[in-house]
Amino acid sequence: MNHQELWKSVLGQIELSISKANFVTWFQNTSILSIEDGSVVISVPNGFAKEWLENKYNHTIIQSLRSFEGDAVRSIRCVISGPQTIKKSIDAITQPVQQIDIASKSSPLPPRIQPFNPTAPVPTPKLATAMFHESNLNPRYTFDDYVVAENNELAHAACVAVSRNLGQLYNPLFIYGGVGLGKTHLLQALGNEVKRQHPEKTIKYITSERFTSELVDSIKNQKTDKFKEYYQQMDLLIIDDVQFLSGREKTQNEFFHIFNALYQINKQIVISSDRPPKSIPTLEDRLRSRFEGGMITDISQPNEETRLAILKKKVIEKGVSIDEESLRFIAENITQNIREIEGALNRVIAYSEFYKTPPSISLVEKVLSQLIIQNKKTISTEDIVSATEKLFSVTKDDLLKKGRKKGIAHARQVAMYLMRSELSMPFSSIGDYFGGRDHTTALHAFEKISADIEKNLRLKGDISTLKNELYHQNGG
Repeated sequence: MNHQELWKSVLGQIELSISKANFVTWFQNTSILSIEDGSVVISVPNGFAKEWLENKYNHTIIQSLRSFEGDAVRSIRCVISGPQTIKKSIDAITQPVQQIDIASKSSPLPPRIQPFNPTAPVPTPKLATAMFHESNLNPRYTFDDYVVAENNELAHAACVAVSRNLGQLYNPLFIYGGVGLGKTHLLQALGNEVKRQHPEKTIKYITSERFTSELVDSIKNQKTDKFKEYYQQMDLLIIDDVQFLSGREKTQNEFFHIFNALYQINKQIVISSDRPPKSIPTLEDRLRSRFEGGMITDISQPNEETRLAILKKKVIEKGVSIDEESLRFIAENITQNIREIEGALNRVIAYSEFYKTPPSISLVEKVLSQLIIQNKKTISTEDIVSATEKLFSVTKDDLLKKGRKKGIAHARQVAMYLMRSELSMPFSSIGDYFGGRDHTTALHAFEKISADIEKNLRLKGDISTLKNELYHQNGG
């Protein structure tokens, strides 16, 4: 068989062994370029796909190739030569010519984006694309400026894939994670990439609170139909912090209709939240099921090496020089989220510039000493119980009593898990705290939650929400 037939057979085999989301994300637009001396050269569309295929799927690809070509296949190598790369190169070369062309032919430039105005006349279908509202995109957020690591790689890959296939791959795309972990950067980068590739597309980035505010204004002005029609013109609608729709029945109802209208004509919807759909309280079931119908992925807290990489990138962006020892000190001691890491770096830079003192490890320790003390403030058992009460709608008495009612027992196990994982409490002490239970009860709770967290998306979101609540209420 030729290269094309071989690769088609290999892809068919691989597709059966991995999830559809991963298959589409990593293997789309790939092909075999050559086979020589047991080495197979594979064409990939970008550097991210190259890294994943060579490092994550190397064994899978080789095994599949060997099932058709035998043991002569010894290695694979990926080269970036896919259609996206070629397209970017052509765009870069022809951009000035295209601009002159447009001017010479008097072609209309993309319309100036206007904000929503509930008192303005409703545009006709022909004028719809000429009167869409402000995208709210900040041009400084791009995929190039986003540090990709284990904590966010799938979310990043999904956003890249969506930017190239609006409404086709993951619709809706739902991204969740704690405060300050880079969700907004990723959503904005997605919008900016679509805007760069397709300036004619109508794009809207908006927070759920702003969305609610606009809806209230439209109701007040008796322009609800116009409000819905206005949003239904979008090619890409990005809603940030959707958890704030919780409990807002009227807003959820209108959003449901907008969601359906866009979804039915394959317009792309991207949503972010601080928790997965199942963990958003008082969210209508019909909306929850819509959110869960696409792809759900999370962004977790960055590890130390990722924090260091982020700091190095920020230092380059800001055009300052700080030695690695000082940056590593920041990465080791400011651990909760990216926003706090950047804030700490800005504090060091400002102090250095104000006092005309070059950054050093001693200066960094001095400037950040108070911040580090706050960041490491110890949480208590009462903090954990309070956060658990709030999330699961139970009382402390419920948790401490001997009852085994399913919902309360689960909340109790989560609290036990957190006391062990966050406070390193002995199992005997945890058992004593919860009404004199045996240490084996606490041990069982910890092991059960530890095992379930890897396969239960809702539980994973609940634990993430609780940790975020604990550390942000306690100086972290």
